[in-house]
Amino acid sequence: MKRTKIVATIGPSTGTKEKLKKLIKTGMNVARINFSHGDHNSNGKLIGYIKELRSELELPIGIIADLQGPRIRTVVEEEISIKKKETIFVSDVSVDEKLLKIEGKLFKLDWPKIISDIKVGNYILVEDGLIKMKVISKEKKYLKVEVISGGVLKNHKGVNIPDIKLEKGAFTKKDDEDLKFALSQDVDYIALSFVSNAKEIMNVKKKIKKIIKNKSKLPQIIAKIERKEAIKNIAEIIEASDAVMVARGDLGIEMDENRVVIYQKEIIAKCLRSATPVIVATQMLNSMIENPLPTRAEVSDVSNAVIDHADAVMLSGETANGKYPVQAVKAMSDIISNTERSPFDDLEHGFLGDKNKSTSSAVANSAHELLKDTKAKAIVVASVSGFTAQMISRHRPESPIFVMTNNEKTHNQLSLVWGVQSFVLPDCETIDELIDISIKILKTKKKVNLKDKLVIVMGRPHVTKEHMSLVKVEEVD
Repeated sequence: MKRTKIVATIGPSTGTKEKLKKLIKTGMNVARINFSHGDHNSNGKLIGYIKELRSELELPIGIIADLQGPRIRTVVEEEISIKKKETIFVSDVSVDEKLLKIEGKLFKLDWPKIISDIKVGNYILVEDGLIKMKVISKEKKYLKVEVISGGVLKNHKGVNIPDIKLEKGAFTKKDDEDLKFALSQDVDYIALSFVSNAKEIMNVKKKIKKIIKNKSKLPQIIAKIERKEAIKNIAEIIEASDAVMVARGDLGIEMDENRVVIYQKEIIAKCLRSATPVIVATQMLNSMIENPLPTRAEVSDVSNAVIDHADAVMLSGETANGKYPVQAVKAMSDIISNTERSPFDDLEHGFLGDKNKSTSSAVANSAHELLKDTKAKAIVVASVSGFTAQMISRHRPESPIFVMTNNEKTHNQLSLVWGVQSFVLPDCETIDELIDISIKILKTKKKVNLKDKLVIVMGRPHVTKEHMSLVKVEEVD
């Protein structure tokens, strides 16, 4: 069974219950609903299908509501052809162009008053960076830019402005409406687009806590790393987030694309050391949007993410609107399984580098060493919030990690965490009862056999703050 999880984006190609069931059966662990597309009615229907299926199949399937964020786009009435070294003008939709006393080509940005946030020297990149301009002067209501790479400016094309600091931040009015809807649907994760710093994440967490009072029902926050500013603030972003996504598409536009793979490796390593789940995303099997088989370069891309110890790898257009969505999940699952069987997937001893160990990290380390020394079949972890499971998972043990929880939300959120197989159990009064019921569930599910050795990691039931106070070896009888 593969240990690295698969996130699949759901769209027109996979928007039926039958197709979603096939994705789950083939290896999808987490479903991503992209709120840049669809509406509350259509996205709510997809969420409903996934909930029905995870209940019917008795499997934890996480649901991500991915908010659009401050997506900036071009506004032109007619296509505008521009050439290298040409000088043109840029304004925004809050400005009446008839009042501008300029002569020359002009296009607008659909973000009101964004001109005030752009500085001289900033670059404006259009349509995935195919068109590039540099701001050479600024007036109150418009910019003068020099074309670096020309092309044809079309309407409603994506715009990236590296180094810009948006006054309104990364959370828009649309995001606010979509967030409230996603919370009403009880999703497991909220993904924030174009995050720049920890403050933006904490602000959204505050919004969520005002709506959802029950701590055990809170969704986890995934910070999408796709801006230059996010790379600068990566340490504080990881600390503030529940999970991180390396969104390589926009990141490769905002920064030197030759550096993206290096940033990917650095972010994965930082997340692994901090026990923060990390997803690698964008164009992993992109050719499978049109073709039934991946390219050798794509196979290498997925393999390298597994070797780097990412918790999950993600499919976007491949499953949202591609011709071969089920085959894409199958291909990714096969690549993961083959890579994990190789020695290159093994975590180097001392990689985590825990110098000042917390009690939880010390106990997790002891459990991992005990697992290796006793050659136990698996680690069995009791975890209310998922924290203990993540502390164990970061060691990337060779044996299965079985996590027992009494929280349905945690059960589904753990679908993103490397190597974890989670199960829901009833409330227990004592540690002995917790152990007995856990082993009984694993025997029923045929996960363990008689005489198997298990490393047990648990704390006392009904203690508010999650902790690990017991590590022992138990034999199945």
